[in-house]
Amino acid sequence: MNFKSASSLVLSAAVILGFSQCKQQAAAPQEQTPVAVSGLKIAYIDVDSLLANYTFYQDLSEEMIRKEENYRLVLAEDANKFQKDVTEFNKKIEMGVYSSRERAEAEQNRLAQRQQALQEKSDKYSKELADEGNANAQKVSETIDNFIKEYNKSHGYDLIISKSSLMFANESLNITTEILDGLNAAYKPGK
Repeated sequence: MNFKSASSLVLSAAVILGFSQCKQQAAAPQEQTPVAVSGLKIAYIDVDSLLANYTFYQDLSEEMIRKEENYRLVLAEDANKFQKDVTEFNKKIEMGVYSSRERAEAEQNRLAQRQQALQEKSDKYSKELADEGNANAQKVSETIDNFIKEYNKSHGYDLIISKSSLMFANESLNITTEILDGLNAAYKPGK
């Protein structure tokens, strides 16, 4: 499994999903009334561009990559040791080194337990990375949401939407750079 791809995908997908989720109402369908949009102050944010340039998101992604690489190295080292022991066991079987069948079976069972432990370790690392990726995505989403709410207090938009939901929008409605600059200015690494 490629841990780097998996956790980056989980982190990115969770953040983007957080921006695009809608609340569903279980109420009976209501008659639709046209809404006059003139006079509404509307803006949009390019979430992909925002995430690609948001220092906090980049730092979390780099931390996840380092963790994945560390886990991958630990697992590769353990797998190499295990494979070496399996090869040695097979040579001993071929050479008839074991004094009894029970002794050979005991060694085979020990190797099977090590293989199971190695798989469990791999599963544990995968789960830890997925959980941390989800937690990081939640942190990034909350940070961005909270910043946008504060930003909007002084800018008074009626609607701020994600560019991914748009077919077309005038570029003058794009506030991505303003939001990104504010987020990066507010981010204090190490907190």
